[in-house]
Amino acid sequence: MSPSSDVVVVGAGLCAAFAAQTLREEGFAGSVVLLGAEPHRPYERPPLSKGYLQGSTEREKVFVHPEGWYREHDVELRTAVEVTAVDRQAGEVVLADGERRGYEQLLLATGAEPRRLEVDGADLHGVHLLRRLEDSDAIREAFAEVAAAGQGRVVIVGGGWIGLETAAAARAAGLDVTVLEQDRLPLLRVLGPEMAQMFADLHRQHAVDLRCGVAVAALTGTHGRVSGVRLRDGRLLPANLVLVGVGVVPRTALAEAAGLEVSGGVVVDAHLRTTDPRILAAGDVANAYSTVLGRHVRVEHWANARRQGAVAARSILGQDAVDVRPPYFFTDQYDLGMEYTGYVGTEGYERVVVRGRLASREFVAFWLAGGRVIAGMNVNIWDVADQVERLVLSRAAVDPERLADPAVPLQELAGTP
Repeated sequence: MSPSSDVVVVGAGLCAAFAAQTLREEGFAGSVVLLGAEPHRPYERPPLSKGYLQGSTEREKVFVHPEGWYREHDVELRTAVEVTAVDRQAGEVVLADGERRGYEQLLLATGAEPRRLEVDGADLHGVHLLRRLEDSDAIREAFAEVAAAGQGRVVIVGGGWIGLETAAAARAAGLDVTVLEQDRLPLLRVLGPEMAQMFADLHRQHAVDLRCGVAVAALTGTHGRVSGVRLRDGRLLPANLVLVGVGVVPRTALAEAAGLEVSGGVVVDAHLRTTDPRILAAGDVANAYSTVLGRHVRVEHWANARRQGAVAARSILGQDAVDVRPPYFFTDQYDLGMEYTGYVGTEGYERVVVRGRLASREFVAFWLAGGRVIAGMNVNIWDVADQVERLVLSRAAVDPERLADPAVPLQELAGTP
């Protein structure tokens, strides 16, 4: 007979860690097991492209909980194990070595994996993806190696958050950096042209060769190591190191094989439950119904993993748990720190209103649709993210002139004291 647990979590990342923490905080006394494919206890991924990559964040700081937390809270943490199947009829998960583990409630927190370049040469030595702790370690070591050799030519494929953050880290390491972006601006689909242009200007002012409207045809190499990037227009860019940051895809294979509904992620309701009442999904892998937007949406950011881990735990406990807060994420690039709250990438907008000094990069930007704020981004201005969130949640009609006026409290615009 296979061993059984009250709650089994497939995945041992940030989302899983917060699910386990919330279960214990809510007084759940049943058995909890986390099954993680990586050899580490749960850690946070944002530092991997920010402080940890640059060497300013200590390794121990990336982990969600201290090493003894899981034992102290009677959470069974198993690392370096692969779950290969979910047997819904038996109520068991199957591990790669054939072991089976029964469950009363199963949470799929399998996350996402980076997209790979589908071009010749993508498997050459010196081509890196960034998702795991080991990836960040390898990239940091590669930065040091090429810098020491006096050959610090780094080409970054993709102008999203990972691409731009690693570009900033590479420049901090003293390397020559080229960023290649297919769209006409980096972050265009996330932020729109107004704020995307600001990030383009930021990197060019830090001597990044930012090339937009280009696509990669192949990676070239010598003796098995990358030496260049060939563009579709025929140009060849020399490169001692290539970083690929072209997005991620949700890890849905287990759910698909188990017959769960998968469409842009594992489809779940607002409580993060699948069509199987014993199985939930949360974090990067979950395409969750939003009661605010009235449709399903999958969010890949840090805050979503934390929040959905907690919501999943409360749903397991039978609580009427949903997350109505708008997406939140942050970035640090050079001397720019930013927090973003809202729905620009999913809903679209009509105009952007800026409160503060855009030229000096000290401002709050607001995206408006239908006369209401649907997102806000504070740049080098702190302690306002909560106010921005309340304004987004209020769905209050705003006067753009008052919104742009720093003398008008944001609480007043949101109709809160």
